[in-house]
Amino acid sequence: MSSTLAGWLQALALVGALALCYRSLGDYIAKLLTTAKHLRIERGLYKVVGVDGDADQRWPVYLRSVLAFSALSIVFLYGLIRLQTHLLLSLGVPEMEAHQAWNTAVSFTTNTNWQSYSGESAMGHLVQMAGLAVQNFVSAAVGIAIVAALIRGFTRNRTDRVGNFWVDLTRIVLRLLLPLSIVFALVLVANGVVQNFHGFHDVATLGGGTQSIPGGPVASQEVIKELGTNGGGFFNANSAHPFENPNGFTNWLEIFLLLVISFSLPRTFGRMVGDHRQGYAIVAVMALFWVASAALITFAESQHAGTAMQAAGGAMEGKEQRFGIAASSLFAASTTLTSTGAVNSFHDSFTPFGGGLTVFNMMLGEIAPGGTGSGLYGMLVLAIVAVFVAGLMVGRTPEYLGKKLGGREMKFASLYILTTPAIVPIGTGVAMALPGERAGMLNSGPHGFSEVLYAFTSAANNNGSAFAGITVNTAWYDTALGLAMAFGRFLPMVFVLALAGSLAQQQPVPASAGTLPTHKPLFVGLLSGVVLIVVGLTYFPALALGPIAEGLH
Repeated sequence: MSSTLAGWLQALALVGALALCYRSLGDYIAKLLTTAKHLRIERGLYKVVGVDGDADQRWPVYLRSVLAFSALSIVFLYGLIRLQTHLLLSLGVPEMEAHQAWNTAVSFTTNTNWQSYSGESAMGHLVQMAGLAVQNFVSAAVGIAIVAALIRGFTRNRTDRVGNFWVDLTRIVLRLLLPLSIVFALVLVANGVVQNFHGFHDVATLGGGTQSIPGGPVASQEVIKELGTNGGGFFNANSAHPFENPNGFTNWLEIFLLLVISFSLPRTFGRMVGDHRQGYAIVAVMALFWVASAALITFAESQHAGTAMQAAGGAMEGKEQRFGIAASSLFAASTTLTSTGAVNSFHDSFTPFGGGLTVFNMMLGEIAPGGTGSGLYGMLVLAIVAVFVAGLMVGRTPEYLGKKLGGREMKFASLYILTTPAIVPIGTGVAMALPGERAGMLNSGPHGFSEVLYAFTSAANNNGSAFAGITVNTAWYDTALGLAMAFGRFLPMVFVLALAGSLAQQQPVPASAGTLPTHKPLFVGLLSGVVLIVVGLTYFPALALGPIAEGLH
């Protein structure tokens, strides 16, 4: 079987599996977000923390709960990392410096999982399990909770309540993420992913030398790393490491896991607003961009420009022989179109246009299908903009799902869209202006600029993947990228929750002959155009200085 045919079969199998899960998983998530029943363990947790599980919150209170929980998470994780040399299962790893611990704590709390360290040599097992893995669960749950509040803004009328953050967080972790993680962790273990408490073992090599082989609780972290669109690897090589990703099946399964929840959430949206066609329209746009990106990256990486690439059958530098071009390109497209950040190949070694497409995927806001929750609320904000643009074209007050979109709603949507396009160029420009930070680039010219641009794009969009060609473990980069991750995560949440509160307070308006149908192919095309024009073209000057200039050269 040719590698091209194998790639097509993998992609088709992935589409089939995601389609099978779309309805059942989406409906299940909608049910757990809307039911009034609490499990016994949930009621016990509410009593311990002093939360009334039956009381809804106003959007400012919901926001304060999110920010307070996230701030405490950062403080706890920072302390755990700094004290890990004194804890059990530390494996004797040295103490992490303050600026790197800050960067790591913010990274995992914001669902970014940017890593300026090598996992196997910088983290003990206890920190990996009680710190990083726990944040993989709760940060993913926070994203889903935010989109749940936004959907309630569409479904509720004349109220200032958008749900209860603590209830949403608890249910998502206990009823969704934890059960799925247990099942698929067992599948990963059965297929060769490591799960133990071993430290480093010296083994004899075929060449007569010795090599230290690390172990650890890998499978339990690997599954939520993908399922929660987190991306932080137990090992420095991430999903290119055979202990994290042993074979072609686990590679396919990891791609499936990082996509399945985000691709199912549009069904949740359709179910909660009472019109499944709305969910189909949103998922159609997501699927369109995902398929296009995977195809274009595969095409770019399959070009045979040069003797070495002709002999290899494509651009194999930086790619695992176990996976090849097709599976590596599919993984790259999926991980940069979500907020996952896991990699099974080095994007720094991609062709100029292939690497440029991975940057562009993140610049779109990772909405196809995006991170758990964050992808859907990003797409819904863009849908609001699309409806507003359509309203301007016909001179009619725009409305979406029975809610009018006035100046207040559009201000929140506009601020959401402008957040990351402000963070990325500012951070990249400052880094390029500082001689010491420019020295961290391992390449000069457009490719070196692409490395810096990729770093700030990945941080601000909470992706976490890296070009792997830039030295970022410095006090300046750790601090600057940490701030980019924090602002890129929490500022959009502020605007989304404010938008949810504004929508929930409205009196619904009945659909009329002038109402734009938001479930038909016309709207799918309009929304796709808004994504490309409003979001994509914002970054074109930066892309022209980096990957486009390198590719044309």
